[in-house]
This record gives sequence, C-alpha cells and structure tokens, in this order.
Amino acid sequence: MRLTKQTNYAVRILMYCAANKDHLSRIPEIAKAYGVSELFLFKILQPLNKAGLVETVRGRNGGVRLGRAPEKISLFDVVKVTEDSFAMAECFEDDGDVDCPLIDSCGLNSALRKALNAFFAVLAEYSIDDLVKARPQINFLLGIEDMPRLAAAPAA
Repeated sequence: MRLTKQTNYAVRILMYCAANKDHLSRIPEIAKAYGVSELFLFKILQPLNKAGLVETVRGRNGGVRLGRAPEKISLFDVVKVTEDSFAMAECFEDDGDVDCPLIDSCGLNSALRKALNAFFAVLAEYSIDDLVKARPQINFLLGIEDMPRLAAAPAA
C-alpha cells in the first residue's frame, strides 16, 4: 500500500501546527517550509478542517491551528480522512464488479484484510505529538525559529 501525497502533506501540516503551537500557522509559511504549492495545501486543509483536525481562522491575521491536542490526533485519524480507498486487491472494491468464484471464501482476501487491520492498528498507536517530539529541532528545521544557541563553553 502506498499513501497519497495528500496524506503525506496532511501529516506535515499537522506537524507544523503542533511545532508552532503558540501561534497561528500560515499556509505560505508551511508551503515554504516543505517546498510545496500553497494551492495544494489549501486543498488538503478542507478535509482536515471538516474532520476537526485543524481549525482555520480567517482574516488578515488568520491562519491554521490544530483542532485538538496533538497527542489526540493519531496517524490513523489523518489517513482515514485523506485516503480515498483502502482496496488492496480487486476483491476489496465495493462496486460489485469482481469476476472471481472465490470472492466469499478466498484466503487472500482474509490475509489482506488482516494485514490492513494491523496497518491501521499501528497507525493508531502514533500521534502527531509523537512525531514532533521525535525531532527536538523541528522548529529550526521548519524555519519556525532560529537555530538554538549552544551554551558557551567555559573559559579555560
């Protein structure tokens, strides 16, 4: 299974907002940090906003912030909002157009469903907060703040 760019950047938007927790994040700043178009990010914001993962504030001083605490947003929450299909094989499709006599008793279908459920379970174990805390210098890496200064070495 391969996640879409939409999911990838949705997670990145949420990580940026979590790292910039005391301020509203602006789409031009996020786009610059990740080297992606603002239009693409605006498109991704719609399902995130609808699901309550982000809140948008309109106006001249507007921006984006997390809709709930970063430890309350799992990767599974993001994936289920941004991915259109989890069909790993033709027999997962709901369109009824499957030409297989084993559709109701296939071992492959059962194995793939089990694998998909395990994938979802692992995603549910990780939060946006986990991803941000795993990178102590994330604010510097995203251009949110300058490189932290190291403590001056004691004079010898």
